[in-house]
Amino acid sequence: MDFSYTIWIPLIPLALFLILGLGSKKIPASISGWMGSLGLGVSFVLSYYTAYQYFLHGKVNGVYEAIVYKTTWLNFTETLHIDMGVLIDPISVMMLVVVSTISFMVHLYSRGYMKGDDGYTRFFAYLGLFSFSMLGLVMATNLFQIYIFWELVGASSYLLIGYYYTKPSAVSAAKKAFIVTRFADFGFLMGILIIGYYTGTWDFLELNNPEGPAIMNWAATSFMGMSVITWALILIFMGGAGKSAMLPFHIWLPDAMEGPTPVSALIHAATMVVAGVYLVARLFPMFYFVDDGFALQVVAYVGAISSLFAAVIALTQFDIKRVLAFSTMSQIGYMMLALGVSKYEGHDGLGYMASMFHLFTHAMFKALLFLGAGSVIHAIHSNDMRDMGGLRKYMPITHITFLIAALSISGFPLFAGFFSKDEILAAAFENNMIIYISSVFVAGLTAFYMFRLYFSIFWGKDTKYEHTPHESPMSMKVPMIFLAFMSIAGGYIHFSEYISADRIPFEAHLNYSLAAIATTVGLIGIALAYVFYKKENDLADRFSNAFGVFYKWTYDKFYFDEVYLFVTKKIVFGMTAAPIAWFDKNVVDASMIGIGNVTERFSYKIKGMQSGKFQDYAMSFIGGGVVIAIVIFYIWIN
Repeated sequence: MDFSYTIWIPLIPLALFLILGLGSKKIPASISGWMGSLGLGVSFVLSYYTAYQYFLHGKVNGVYEAIVYKTTWLNFTETLHIDMGVLIDPISVMMLVVVSTISFMVHLYSRGYMKGDDGYTRFFAYLGLFSFSMLGLVMATNLFQIYIFWELVGASSYLLIGYYYTKPSAVSAAKKAFIVTRFADFGFLMGILIIGYYTGTWDFLELNNPEGPAIMNWAATSFMGMSVITWALILIFMGGAGKSAMLPFHIWLPDAMEGPTPVSALIHAATMVVAGVYLVARLFPMFYFVDDGFALQVVAYVGAISSLFAAVIALTQFDIKRVLAFSTMSQIGYMMLALGVSKYEGHDGLGYMASMFHLFTHAMFKALLFLGAGSVIHAIHSNDMRDMGGLRKYMPITHITFLIAALSISGFPLFAGFFSKDEILAAAFENNMIIYISSVFVAGLTAFYMFRLYFSIFWGKDTKYEHTPHESPMSMKVPMIFLAFMSIAGGYIHFSEYISADRIPFEAHLNYSLAAIATTVGLIGIALAYVFYKKENDLADRFSNAFGVFYKWTYDKFYFDEVYLFVTKKIVFGMTAAPIAWFDKNVVDASMIGIGNVTERFSYKIKGMQSGKFQDYAMSFIGGGVVIAIVIFYIWIN
């Protein structure tokens, strides 16, 4: 099989970025939107063709083969080098489908949503850069290549979050996302350097070979009671936690909603925020085999705590995009904990498969939720659910598609999220009862806050709008309808036949007893939301007042932002600013000023040498000649 053509999948968006970026002032908006959409359409078709070819013909002796095209870019030692290339294996192919699908749908949707915007062409250029970066990330053959595209994803997300650069809140949100993820990425870089130093390679196939030297010799060097490779994996996970908004690096995600809503659907639903999950999955054999999977246990508990934490906060938010942002954090926590409780071979690797399955289904229904939110915002020009109500009468397509996505994320039977979420719960039940119980509780919370959002927008009070809301144009409805279809049909893909930790297909069956428990909890959550929000009443206010301080804590997101501000401003900057300022003034400035003063005085003393008088120059010339003659004569006689 020849998959060398796959290099064009990321290169087409890169070409679009260059063309639209350089010609943003000259290319008409009517053309740039179609250029961006058609270009991503080609990447979309190539990605699906790759998936069809690979999953149909990619098995060798019952194992899905990893196919690599690469060339050496930089050499450090005989064994340590940085390659640039393309890696085709089950999870990279799956991610190509996810990224190209959501990016293509967002391009189509943006043609309507961003219509009339002054930076229309610039927006599509940024989308092209992000799509190139994300596609390059998932196709990387080694840790350093993935890090290069990882940082490109960060740069392009900075541009998209801060797209409305005249809006202070958007600029602040972009800077916050960039800075917080840079701290996490510092850990990622340290982990990469440690891996390279102690294993002699950054190549994924070499690092993940269970019988290779990277895994077989993990215990050769230890630090503070653990292998240095374990420390490296934890540092690498730190980078993933930053990108995927896990605790404690989650604070950037809610503010990132300041970007245009299609950006939220692309970056914060299906692509960039799952990069951390993909990173752990890409190095899963190392996480599992090194130090008896200690780093994987860290992944499991961080994921479980983040999932519960975000779900609780989502209960009290009123900005519809922020509810979806915390929902994203919670669902990514699900994916992380699924990896964390997974084993490696056969059905024991159920958690790995379930994580990738949920990544796929979540991409479809969460992107649809964001696009549905964008459709609502486009109609009434507000993000606050308290300004909404009764919109089902005005926006029937948005209403139905949003309901499908809400049912899917709530794990309602026969929808895509039901199948993927129950596989995660089954994996947790088999391996960690505490995480299982927490995850079932989160499933109930998810159903409640999603239908709180649904009923508040489309039912609830009969709001009197200044302007009669209207359904979105066809360019926005078509992507929502397609994603609604995928939010149902995606659950019927037999993922275990394609994705597994050891690349060997296995049979996975729905555990009906566990599914019944999760479904019952979800239905209870939906029923409670129905009682509280289907019709206008004061039950929600009375309930929130009953919880008093705890409600305020959750509404204020447990004051994580305030803690970060206190630590940075009062402690870090407060304790270090005074001595640094003294050193800057009394050492750095004083030394530079001193050099300047000495130079000035010296120049004042010798300025008479440039008098402009011929006789002075003649005297200097003769005097210099005499001195030189004396020196030569002295040397000669000695």
